[in-house]
Amino acid sequence: AYHLAGLARGAGSGESGSPPGDGSDLSIMVIEKGREVGAHGVSGAVLNPRALDELIPDWRERTPPLPRQPVHDDRLYFMTKSGKIKCPILPSFLNNHGYYVVSLSRFLRWFSPLVEEAGVDVFPEFPAVELLYRDGAVIGVRTGEKGVGKDGERKANYEPGIDILAKVTVLGEGPRGTLTKTLIRKMGLDEGKNPQTYTLGVKEVWEVPDCRLRPGDVIHTLLWPLKKEDFGGGFIYVTDENLLSVGMVVGLGNPDPYMNTHARLQQFKTHPFVASLLEGGQIVEYGAKTIPEGGYYAIPRPYGPGVLLVGDSAGFLDSRSLKGIHLAMKSGMLAAETILDALRKDDFSEETLGQYHSRIEESWIRDELYPVRNFHQGFDDGLWKGILRMGLQMVTGGRGLRDPAPSRPDFSRMEKVRDYYGGAWREREEVRYDGKLTFDKVTDVFHSGTRHEEDQPPHLKISDYDVCNGRCVEEYGNPCESFCPANVYEMEEEEGGGRHLKLNPTNCVHCKTCDILDPYEIITWVPPEGGGGPNHQRT
Repeated sequence: AYHLAGLARGAGSGESGSPPGDGSDLSIMVIEKGREVGAHGVSGAVLNPRALDELIPDWRERTPPLPRQPVHDDRLYFMTKSGKIKCPILPSFLNNHGYYVVSLSRFLRWFSPLVEEAGVDVFPEFPAVELLYRDGAVIGVRTGEKGVGKDGERKANYEPGIDILAKVTVLGEGPRGTLTKTLIRKMGLDEGKNPQTYTLGVKEVWEVPDCRLRPGDVIHTLLWPLKKEDFGGGFIYVTDENLLSVGMVVGLGNPDPYMNTHARLQQFKTHPFVASLLEGGQIVEYGAKTIPEGGYYAIPRPYGPGVLLVGDSAGFLDSRSLKGIHLAMKSGMLAAETILDALRKDDFSEETLGQYHSRIEESWIRDELYPVRNFHQGFDDGLWKGILRMGLQMVTGGRGLRDPAPSRPDFSRMEKVRDYYGGAWREREEVRYDGKLTFDKVTDVFHSGTRHEEDQPPHLKISDYDVCNGRCVEEYGNPCESFCPANVYEMEEEEGGGRHLKLNPTNCVHCKTCDILDPYEIITWVPPEGGGGPNHQRT
């Protein structure tokens, strides 16, 4: 939006081929489901400033909320339960020197006023719940209603949704976007593509007086507390003086039906090294986010008549270097340039907007993503085989043994309890938390600032509760209790025996893991009433 506003001003000042009018009458609108821009912003995150340098060349003089110094110390540790071994040679793709440890929520709050100053209308608390079509083309979105009770009845404060019409609609909903998912199915944008696969990242931000690390320090870890078949690792980033992010990323294509990323993070903090870094500190924030890691071959066709996909919605993420913010920014810039061309032609057809894909293929987005096109799939059989395959991919320019490497949806990799645990039923292990270093999910949700209107229809739509209360109990042991990082799903004991699913939708931190990983595909995540969800300040 920011880039398009700037291009339109340039076109209106006399550049050849300007859009109709002088560019000043171009209406650009951003609608945001959070209570303010940045409220739902959560990421690791280490920012590669490459796209930001192109978009705002003088950004360093505008005092963004970034450390004064870029990353200067990168470390990779192989962890055991009580010890660690520093990797003697840091892989080049984990070299973050010159990049910036960033709080995405703070960065978005800094950026939003610049966008508005450029002439863009920004409307928070407006979730888009439905795409509008005419003659097969997208012509805009419908926003969600407000003031509807749990029973579906309109309350006194009822406000209807609004139809917003647009010549081009750009979907930047993050991973597993609600509208993006329906669009891909309706237009067949994923035909001939690998299925998208995901990891789940959970993180806590700690305030630690006399922190032993310096702003800009970056640490990544492998092995403990993960199992040999787990894909992922831990991270520790210092975002500011005495402000430290500690997190865990785990692949959702995990065979263990009781895989619990939140519990893995709590275990990670008990390691003597990590615990020593957090000593004397206190948690100030929590967040969770799914990450699209399917790679180049899982990117859907990112355009259709009247519509473009950007960022995580399209799967633009380098899973090897753990970065996607700069790719999201660059894809947005290329979308803006494509839209300007469409405005000049007054043509918003699939053919014209298809130039977006051409721009991507000719940009450094492809240069970054194509060499790591099979990276995530290489770890499907565990860490050690994955490291060997990664080495082979580096030698063969990303090809590896097979190109494209085979892939399947994450939920299909989950095994039934008896299959995974050797033919015997096994109850979920109870995890104990001390409330000082380790916390249960509800406590962490409190630190995410999550708030939803209590009296509204649940935004987790379950199409068949009988499956949850019967078949899933016997086959998978209700994995939603484990994989959800916010305790949204809870199985309650019934009098006389049996269990039934209780939903706690007000806990939801909007990671969409349930929509991705439910083995029966009967859970659908949709946006809640506008403004609901987390309120991130430092994630």
